[in-house]
Amino acid sequence: MTLKEDAINLHRMVRGKIEIHSRITLDNTDEEKSTLGLIYTPGVAHIATEISKNKELVYDYTSKWNNVAIICDGTRVLGLGNIGPESALPVMEGKSVLFKVLGGINAFPLCISTRDKEEIISFVKAIQPVFGAVNIEDIESPKVLEIIERLRNEVSIPVFHDDQHGTAVITFSALINALRLLDKKLMEIKIVISGAGSAGYGIYRILYEAGCRDIIVTDSKGAIYEGRSESLDNSYKQEIAKKTNSKKLRGTLSDVIREADVFIGVSGKADLLNDEMVKSMNSNAVVFALSNPDPEMLPPNALNAGARIVATGRSDFPNQVN
Repeated sequence: MTLKEDAINLHRMVRGKIEIHSRITLDNTDEEKSTLGLIYTPGVAHIATEISKNKELVYDYTSKWNNVAIICDGTRVLGLGNIGPESALPVMEGKSVLFKVLGGINAFPLCISTRDKEEIISFVKAIQPVFGAVNIEDIESPKVLEIIERLRNEVSIPVFHDDQHGTAVITFSALINALRLLDKKLMEIKIVISGAGSAGYGIYRILYEAGCRDIIVTDSKGAIYEGRSESLDNSYKQEIAKKTNSKKLRGTLSDVIREADVFIGVSGKADLLNDEMVKSMNSNAVVFALSNPDPEMLPPNALNAGARIVATGRSDFPNQVN
């Protein structure tokens, strides 16, 4: 069977990858009837009263401390684009499985039918009483960057943006290891990032804060640089233009990747990178082709073209990063 057939068969068989389990056992014994009286009426009324006196007790008496809401509007799902909230649900269920199996966290996928920035912000504010944190996932950029900025100032619980923060942290971690193996230093290398959306923005920021100054970010119009007249239509791209590409290199990805030490692909475009581009990079090049489901270059092709270390965002390929 193909990967597609296997995935469809599995999802059809399980009909949902997550479910809710009770941590309390109930049966017909007198003791268990007493337990029911404690967890629900009448005993639970005392818990509700205590929380009403001190709302911080909700973290002690309920599951809020371990509940995370995964918020998605379906506008930028994987590399599939704007496929809607229903189509995003199996992706978010998969994310919930990772939270639970790897971290023991109760993550609830909430794929919502609004794309309006203000409505999304209002929705997150409204669900604060139930969740200890929020994970924003697969919402189109730059809208999502504005949402994150607003929420961090307007809600009282942590707000995590996986596409931006998660991708940046794991990519930086992988790069640290790659540079150790190659005996290269972050402050002495040239890095090209393909993609100026949430992931590209997050990766540029963490690399810049870590001290890397030779960074070039490209988008669909080519290299981003200060003074470019085309498609610098939001403050996030303007920030990239101001803080990166100090030599103001212009042109396409194939132009600026020459003599680069590292390529990081978060463009969402399959087969964007070709043999000639990899061959034009410095020796012992690092290629992180992280777009999903189809990377900018398949690992065997990148290795055959001369890359020394290759990673992707795919769990079915060796050396997964994201």
